[in-house]
Amino acid sequence: MRPTGIPAPATTTRVLILLCLMYFINYIVRVNVSTAAAVFQPELHLTNTQVGLVFSAFAYPYLLFQIIGGWVSDRFGARRALTIFAVIWSAATVYMGLTSTLTGMIVSRVMLGLGVSALPTATRAMSSWMPAAKRGFAQGITHSCARLGNALTPPLIAWLILVVTWRGSFVVVGIVSFGWAIAWGLYFRDNPSDHPGITSAELDRLPAHVSQGERNKQPVPVLRLARRMLPVTIVYFCYGWTLWFFLAWIPSYFLHSYQLKLSNSALFASGVFLGGVLGDLLGGLVSDRIFERTGDRKKARRNLVIFGFLCSIVLTLPVLLLHNVGVVALCLSLAFFFAELTVGPMWAIPMDIAPRFSGFASGFMNTGSALAAIVSPLVGGYIVDKTGNWELTFVAGIGLLLCGSVLAFLMKPEEELHVQLDAVLAAGARPRGIIRG
Repeated sequence: MRPTGIPAPATTTRVLILLCLMYFINYIVRVNVSTAAAVFQPELHLTNTQVGLVFSAFAYPYLLFQIIGGWVSDRFGARRALTIFAVIWSAATVYMGLTSTLTGMIVSRVMLGLGVSALPTATRAMSSWMPAAKRGFAQGITHSCARLGNALTPPLIAWLILVVTWRGSFVVVGIVSFGWAIAWGLYFRDNPSDHPGITSAELDRLPAHVSQGERNKQPVPVLRLARRMLPVTIVYFCYGWTLWFFLAWIPSYFLHSYQLKLSNSALFASGVFLGGVLGDLLGGLVSDRIFERTGDRKKARRNLVIFGFLCSIVLTLPVLLLHNVGVVALCLSLAFFFAELTVGPMWAIPMDIAPRFSGFASGFMNTGSALAAIVSPLVGGYIVDKTGNWELTFVAGIGLLLCGSVLAFLMKPEEELHVQLDAVLAAGARPRGIIRG
């Protein structure tokens, strides 16, 4: 370790900033297709169902590689894994701008799905670089940056389309993504004490680091973790349905249901996604504050999730009854705010239950959202094609949020999964803030 004179929080803060940028870019490359579809759909003569297939194609490998990606990050480290993932999603984004067929778009989105299976890897990085009391905040602020990416994508992509065409918009975003991959690979270290800028004060606040070699000697307790994470995964599927429907179809909903121009529909969609930015940020802060005051993870995680789901349901109902674009946009913004209020506490749960295997645990949880990413856009497109009624597409989301509110009572974030660490401690791991994960 080599102190540099930088204030104590500097290095951990910079790592968190890099992760925030990753989430920001990661979600732009996922949802830029939603805005660009307004241009390439008529150009390529695609139906809404086919566009829904393009939207959801990334989710098939995304679902498969959630657990695999989490396992890779636990075994090989977040530095190497996340760099490789970022290179893959960057190349896929560039290719999306070069293809001219439905098949090529689907191939690009499948490649993208493999690359963006990186969130468990980011959680693995956070578990080493964030104190336990800041887990909710770290997850909240990174996911708020993801939603900021969602919010800025419609106007950003609409502007890029005017400047460099819809194809150029994908190429530009892909090049920026390559830049992030290089920065991450050069700056990040799996072991915080290996970073040349880390200070003793920072290290004292961080959990004990277990070397990759010792980590690999102790296999992931797959069955035990799967049983513990299954209720969390189902609840996250219920949330994911609303998330992926909003990300895929909200720009088109305003465009077609209210007969708006692309620029105006992009602004309304951005307003909805900005609600998610605030929800993610506030959810992480509130969750950590509740935990600091009560020491009760059920109140800080589970109860906050239930509250967010129920509020989101209430605020989505007016969309089924009204057809005033201003009122509906406000209700959807607030509904998305409360849905996203649950993200910080949800992503803190894998670190609460299994901090040493948080990559696998968070990957298992995120399979719920990945499955929703496959089904939700397709169902939305099918309903619109068959009925022509955009409002009906919100009914399934309301029902699933209600189910999630009930099933959340089965989550047990307060019960940490205990794994024998004697071999690790005998090997000389520093007993700083030992985690019984």
